[in-house]
Amino acid sequence: MQLHIVARGKIGRSPEAELVDRYLKRIQWPTKVTELPDTGGKIPDIAGTTRIVMLDELGENLPSKAIAERLGAWRDDGVREARFLIGAADGFDDVQRAQADLLISFGRATWPHMMARAMLAEQLWRATSILANHPYHREG
Repeated sequence: MQLHIVARGKIGRSPEAELVDRYLKRIQWPTKVTELPDTGGKIPDIAGTTRIVMLDELGENLPSKAIAERLGAWRDDGVREARFLIGAADGFDDVQRAQADLLISFGRATWPHMMARAMLAEQLWRATSILANHPYHREG
């Protein structure tokens, strides 16, 4: 299953970009990043079985193990792509939220979208590591 991050805003050459790259290179699953301008731009077409995950302040604050379990279940059900959407400064509206299979939040604090992208990349690496029984992850 491909893990596809679709994010508003250009990350450019930055410390956050280095973190995103570092974590995505560690993931053994296929990954892809699509950047869109803050407004406009075309979201890539959805092909086959795809699950949409939006990073949203109204989303669930899931532990890493729960994210791993969800990805593993989707993978085992034949889902071809898990698409993670990171919105612009104003986030998503109710119509967009209703189209998502899952809304997740990284807590109640407001995060810059570049940091959210780095945190998402780390969580995707952690989730795939949990599914591979890698000893790094510690619950506690």
